[in-house]
Amino acid sequence: MTITISGAPLLAYLLATLRVTSWLALTPPFNNRSVPAIAKAVLGLGLSFCVAPMLAQQRLPTSTPELITCALAQVAIGCAMGFVTQLLIGAIASAGALIDVFGGFQIAAAFDPLAMNSNAVFGRLYQMIALALLMVTGAYLLVVGGMLRTFEYLPLMQLPDLSSWPHAISTAFGLFFSLAVQIALPLAAVLFIADLGLALMTKVAPSLSAINIMFPAKIGLTLLLVGLSFPVIPHALHRIVILTEQAVQAIGGLGG
Repeated sequence: MTITISGAPLLAYLLATLRVTSWLALTPPFNNRSVPAIAKAVLGLGLSFCVAPMLAQQRLPTSTPELITCALAQVAIGCAMGFVTQLLIGAIASAGALIDVFGGFQIAAAFDPLAMNSNAVFGRLYQMIALALLMVTGAYLLVVGGMLRTFEYLPLMQLPDLSSWPHAISTAFGLFFSLAVQIALPLAAVLFIADLGLALMTKVAPSLSAINIMFPAKIGLTLLLVGLSFPVIPHALHRIVILTEQAVQAIGGLGG
């Protein structure tokens, strides 16, 4: 029995795998060390099957220099889209980190060996809630679908317009900071007012020893506010997923 493999679909499949795998390497939760590298590779190979038939009809590299250039371009495009995805999805965790700062929980920060960074209490909690909702609600399918549709906007042999990428990355940073502040601002404002009230109480009535009740009161108030904020997280995550899908397609659409 003789098995024959057409060269064009195989080449298109391998090039698509480079972009998809590079994107997965930086996208939560696949960038976590708890996800084995072999699982990321298998997932990248499986997702590439979805676009390989379409890519086989496009113009493909015909020489070694074109092949090397195309392969490096796919890795760069995948890393750029993965970075933007990680940035926007990480806005919820950053909102939790802001709550840690205003609530006084930042002193309990510990090194997270899976994420390879230092996370405080609510920063880690919000991150886990966001990732759980991302998987349970199926919102990750929108993000993955947006990434796969970039092959329509930016074919394999079309190099991206690098002059437009700084603006796209800066826009993603702006969305990251604005989303994190919008999520954490109500809680941070209440905690700041509580700090201000306790400070004035210390000045007005020093004999009350307000400093002794400041930390227990802030801990209780922070836990209460965080509990009240849980119903808002799904709505915030839905908005972030929509923005992430649009941002990934915008990065993929910056063709030359």
